[in-house]
Amino acid sequence: MNILIALAVIVTSLSVRAQFNPHFIDNRNVIVHLFEWKWNDIASECKNFLGPNGFAGVQVSPVNENWVSPERAWYERYQPISYKLTTRSGTQEEFASMVETCRQSGVRIYVDVVFNHMASGSLDTILVGTAGSEAYPQVFDYPAVPFTKADFHPDCTITDYQDVYQIRNCQLSSLRDLNQTSPYVREKILGFLNQLVDLGVAGFRVDAAKHMDPQDLRYIYRTIKRLNKDSGFRATDKAFIVQEVIDLGGEAVTSREYTSFGVVTEFKASDELGKAFRGKYPLADLRHWGPLYGLLPPNRALVFVENHDNERGHGAGGENILTYKNGKIYTMAVAFNLAHSYGIPRIMSSYEFNDPSQGPPHDDSNNILSPEFSSNGESCTNGWVCQHRWLAIRNMVKFRNVVRKTSVTLWYDNGSNQIAFSRGTRGFIAFNGDKVDFNAKVRTYLRSGTYCDVISGEKNGNSCTGKTVNVRRSEVAVIIEADDPYGVIAIHAESKL
Repeated sequence: MNILIALAVIVTSLSVRAQFNPHFIDNRNVIVHLFEWKWNDIASECKNFLGPNGFAGVQVSPVNENWVSPERAWYERYQPISYKLTTRSGTQEEFASMVETCRQSGVRIYVDVVFNHMASGSLDTILVGTAGSEAYPQVFDYPAVPFTKADFHPDCTITDYQDVYQIRNCQLSSLRDLNQTSPYVREKILGFLNQLVDLGVAGFRVDAAKHMDPQDLRYIYRTIKRLNKDSGFRATDKAFIVQEVIDLGGEAVTSREYTSFGVVTEFKASDELGKAFRGKYPLADLRHWGPLYGLLPPNRALVFVENHDNERGHGAGGENILTYKNGKIYTMAVAFNLAHSYGIPRIMSSYEFNDPSQGPPHDDSNNILSPEFSSNGESCTNGWVCQHRWLAIRNMVKFRNVVRKTSVTLWYDNGSNQIAFSRGTRGFIAFNGDKVDFNAKVRTYLRSGTYCDVISGEKNGNSCTGKTVNVRRSEVAVIIEADDPYGVIAIHAESKL
């Protein structure tokens, strides 16, 4: 009997550990969040751009039926009406086709799932969802699931974020807070997640995980069925789990309470990168980036410069957060996040907005518009920003792939805002955040030769479309002028002429 118990413990442990594995294909490394994109457009982007350029995965917006808000704000996607797979992004059939097209292109799909709560909308009105279902939040009635008042926590609102009970059992604003301890609620949530597994997804970003009890989440995660073998997963593979836990320190609920059974969104990294590249402290302080910096263990952290919440001033970080609107220093921060070995990187790809509540680009009937692309394919029009297509960011995704499994070595800094480091024998990157030129010889393990800088251009046959960088006798000749439009150079083994 003791042997059987031991085996059960080992199997359970392996099952849980598997949920830290993003199941990337072909040694790819980077996830992009295609925020509010339509399924058919994501499928095309996987085939035409993401796959060929070495992206590992796409985080997609919530896939289940949500409240149709009067203004069609982006946050309506985070107010579920049912678990039917019908949204502004498309139908269940279109979603399934997208997952398979992306898989064939070497790109995994991760779904942003919302099961902490149900929609509140205007509490005193009948809500209508994207699949036509009705809900009655005033009386906690969601017939399309169905959920009734017995399936929710008590009717209270979070007023004190130092009170753990409130955080996990009361409502975010007026959003009706589901009771995940209930077997019936668990059954409905698992039915939803298992349907997505059947459709071939690789994992989930769990919205508002901080507001759910860790033991409830542990049960749900380990009970999700194994990933679909027909989608190229192994028989033992379990869904990759990323949990949204906002924790900048001093919180009653901490991110480390969730790291034993899933990866966690490391909001401290977003905040600290914003501070560093805004000049609130020297870039030299990033020498200890990672756990020594007070961040989560690297295999437990999803790291990003911004996400869909904090780029709009919600969530954590406030004025420190960098977005596409910050140009040069934003690109520098994204390049650092992709060049460093710490964590699992995710980049944001969004649309233009002035109002923080503004929904995606749409026509007069509120149908989401497809992105259109510039003639060189390096940016989007039609209201979309498409940071993932920017030359420097796209090429840093390849840099990350080329330097995989190497460590940060040979750190250099001038004590201020000029820094550089190597990634083993595979890559080198340097940043100039000072108001004077960065002109120095910096050690590297790269072979001698002439390399193409992948920030300003790339290798094209036997020449470079941007700057060239020389390596001689284990030293890089770093030249980054103070007014350089990028403030960074990067080279890797495959950019050598």
